[in-house]
Amino acid sequence: MSGVTLEILQPGPLALVEDLGRPGLSHLGVTRSGAADRRSHALANRLVANPGDRATVEVTLGGFAARVHGGDVAIAVTGADTDPAVSGVPFGTNSIHHVRAGEVISLGPARSGLRSYLAVRGGFDVSPVLGSRSYDVMSSLGPLPLRSGDVLRVGEHTDEFPELDQAPVAALGDEALELRVVPGPRDDWFVDPDVLVRTNWQVTNRSDRVGMRLVGMPLEYRWPDRQLPSEGATRGAIQVPPNGFPVILGPDHPVTGGYPVIGVVVDEDIDAMAQARPGQTVRLHWSRPRAPFGPPGDGSAW
Repeated sequence: MSGVTLEILQPGPLALVEDLGRPGLSHLGVTRSGAADRRSHALANRLVANPGDRATVEVTLGGFAARVHGGDVAIAVTGADTDPAVSGVPFGTNSIHHVRAGEVISLGPARSGLRSYLAVRGGFDVSPVLGSRSYDVMSSLGPLPLRSGDVLRVGEHTDEFPELDQAPVAALGDEALELRVVPGPRDDWFVDPDVLVRTNWQVTNRSDRVGMRLVGMPLEYRWPDRQLPSEGATRGAIQVPPNGFPVILGPDHPVTGGYPVIGVVVDEDIDAMAQARPGQTVRLHWSRPRAPFGPPGDGSAW
């Protein structure tokens, strides 16, 4: 262990320790969880020469501050634009910065995007739960959300990865979020499934790591009196409850669900969802033509 620690001064609205999650445990009722924006998490680790599985701190909407104790450390901040600074001196998103003992790392309010990722060289050394250092907000599994006064230990750094100075990454914006969707498996449960791709949806303030909730033109069930048995759920699945407003499942989704899934966001677009803010417009597009429905009333699109 390096002996370097970070003392949390302000966690902001929500600050969580996250890594790449705990795969392979769905049969036990445990979802993968992990960083909501996997690309930003991986980039932060890459900048400070960590393997991608080292834990970072996921900060929602900024407002975070921590003081370094016990030695110097290299850090990087990626994801949402929060004007990161050390002792009041900005150092820029998507770049590496060296912090001395006693200095304060701060992230301001997010100007664009939703979630930032703070990485330190060596990663954050917290006790894993079921093989992961990630916190799952639905099951409360893993290290608890950070609070003022908490102390995070910094792990030992290995020399397996070279160091970068800065990464050329496109800035996040507040324009409409475009997501590609694989149709089905239950798109035949809706009178007009194409409402999904014709509507400009809005992200609601009830969205979280469990799911991104959308409002717009509601989808209508074809069989309003039928009930669908619970089926396995996956990250990116678009469930539609009886009110007709889609919920796109996030990293802390349940392992099963009883609402029909009209489609699944393609894996390449899932990380972009993690940066969508309440009020932002989301437009969905079929990634391929939908299969024709079977005979009326059979309940299957295949």
